[in-house]
Amino acid sequence: MKIYTKKGDQGTTSLVGGKRVFKNDPRVEAYGDADELISNIGLIIAESENPANTTKTATQIRKDLLRIQQQLMCLSAFFAMPEEGTGKKLKDFDDNEITFLEEEIDKMTGQMPPQKAFVIPGAPIQAAICHVARTVCRRCERHSINIHSTEPQLEKNLASCKSYLNRLSDYLFTLARYFCTITNTPEEFWLP
Repeated sequence: MKIYTKKGDQGTTSLVGGKRVFKNDPRVEAYGDADELISNIGLIIAESENPANTTKTATQIRKDLLRIQQQLMCLSAFFAMPEEGTGKKLKDFDDNEITFLEEEIDKMTGQMPPQKAFVIPGAPIQAAICHVARTVCRRCERHSINIHSTEPQLEKNLASCKSYLNRLSDYLFTLARYFCTITNTPEEFWLP
C-alpha cells in the first residue's frame, strides 16, 4: 500500500468510519495535538536512552512513558470518532490510567525539594523536552473541549480523555522537575 492517497489534497481527512471532515475540524485539531504529544514523549524516551541515564529510575521512566504513549493512542481514537458515532465500538478509556498518573506524580514529588516559584524551563535536555510536551498537552486539552458526542458512552470516554490530559500535563511538569533532581541540575525560577 502506498503511503500517499491524495485524498487529503483538498483539505479534508477521514474520521473513524470514513466520514470526511476538514483538517481544521475540532476532532482533527485535538488528535493532531495528541499525535504531536506522542512524538514529543518519544523524544523524552530517546533522550532517556542516553548512556548517562542508565539508572533503574531511567528504565522505569521509559516504561511509564511508553504506557502513556499507548493511552494517548486510545485517546486519539476517541477524538477521531464522529459525533453521531459509527457503530464501531472502542474499548472504554480506562480511568485507572488517571490514577496511575496521580500516583507517579506523588512518588516523584516525594523525592524532590518543594517548588519555590514558577519554573523557567531549561536544562537538562530531558526536562526541557518535558516542558515542550507539557505545553502541547495543554493545547490538546484546550482543543478537546470542543469535541462532543450525542452518544452517551462516547461522551463519557471523551470526558475521561479530557481528565487524563489535564493530569498528564501535571505529570509532565513534575517529570521535568524530577529530571532536574536526579541529574543534580539546579532549577531556574521566575521570582518577580
